Amino acid sequence: MSVKQITILGGGLAGSEAALQLASNGLRVQLHEMRPVVKTPAHQTSKMAELVCSNSFGSDTAHSASGILKRELLSLGCQLLPIAYAQRVPAGASLAVDRELFSAQITAALQSHPMIEIVRGEATIIPRDQLTIVATGPLTSQALSQDIRKLVGLESLYFYDAISPIVSADSLEMEELYFGNRYDKGDEKDFLNIPLNEEQYETLVDDLLSGDVMLPHDFEEEKYFEGCMPIEALAARGRRTLAFGPMKPVGLNHPKTGKRAHAVIQLRAENTYRTAYNLVGFQTKLKYPEQLRIFKKLPGLHEAEFLRLGSMHRNTYLNSPRVLAPSLQLNHHPLICIAGQLTGTEGYLESIATGLVAARTCQAIAEGRSPKTLPLTSMLGAILSTITDSTRLNFQPINANFGVLPPLDGNRVRDKTLRNTMHAERSEKTLVDYLA
Repeated sequence: MSVKQITILGGGLAGSEAALQLASNGLRVQLHEMRPVVKTPAHQTSKMAELVCSNSFGSDTAHSASGILKRELLSLGCQLLPIAYAQRVPAGASLAVDRELFSAQITAALQSHPMIEIVRGEATIIPRDQLTIVATGPLTSQALSQDIRKLVGLESLYFYDAISPIVSADSLEMEELYFGNRYDKGDEKDFLNIPLNEEQYETLVDDLLSGDVMLPHDFEEEKYFEGCMPIEALAARGRRTLAFGPMKPVGLNHPKTGKRAHAVIQLRAENTYRTAYNLVGFQTKLKYPEQLRIFKKLPGLHEAEFLRLGSMHRNTYLNSPRVLAPSLQLNHHPLICIAGQLTGTEGYLESIATGLVAARTCQAIAEGRSPKTLPLTSMLGAILSTITDSTRLNFQPINANFGVLPPLDGNRVRDKTLRNTMHAERSEKTLVDYLA
């Protein structure tokens, strides 16, 4: 088919990746982003690819699920990951970035590319007769959401995504905290740790369980993604849940005493200069005054300056097993691709990955080729297969994990590290063969 231009709706991670992919391959792109003309409840700037929840892209170890996906994306020519590595900040074995520099560099790359036209303003209708990528994300506007429902003939699903607070480093009482990574991985100053004794831990749990929270609208049912549960929702599962989850003390013995605390809260650096720290795992729907009341009781945070308080917002995604193909084309509208969290994937890395796949699909169609399906033994191929599996019931968002991969050939491998390493090696070989 003759293609003069490809339309992309949404300038987040998925839309930015797709735009740079297509433009770098000689295809003209019109990229629509509604901010700052229309604001969202979560974004703070008008920059492209703004990171809202956290500044981490997950583990960077070669045998982790996110590490495997990163290496696959780099093999496939990902545009955003090299920028993430260029703006990396210390975070142990994880890839974390200076979020301001990251989004600023991506915005500059998009604005300066001669094949990309950026249109600011809300898009309310999806073109039906031209190649289009819809990557408007979890905060898709109401008008466009209605058009999506008309397009797919189904009600969108939704859950609530929560954001962790950020504190100023200068306001912390450092004598009550200590630097250290779990099991001494990475630089010792990647994380600050707040040790809690049993009494302090129990007080926190009581406060979380009794705290005043933001309630959903009467017509909305609360649904959470398991990997991004509000801290108070986790606490409600049992008094020891936090101590075995985001506040587990294993591998974080105090450097002065050598002893393990009852529980530990980790603070991760938000930027290169370590002037701001994110409360890891403390995404919350508590009302702002409650957050200040509860979190300022914690050791080292009595006088803390909160640069950003936690918040929650409605997160919309499609029932992808019923409407999407593994190429991310809509089954009944093959000129339209969906990318980002609208696909039912969760996470920054996964958003980038779906943007890359949607771009490759559009490029193939523009060049008169059939889109090529990624192999199931690759992490990305397995994710795409999982979210588009028409036999799935009760579909919920997923991120990169070993549970989506086919089992290894041969006998069962009980050693976790060996098993994951074998998955990584198989993935690498799979991608080499696929690209060849």
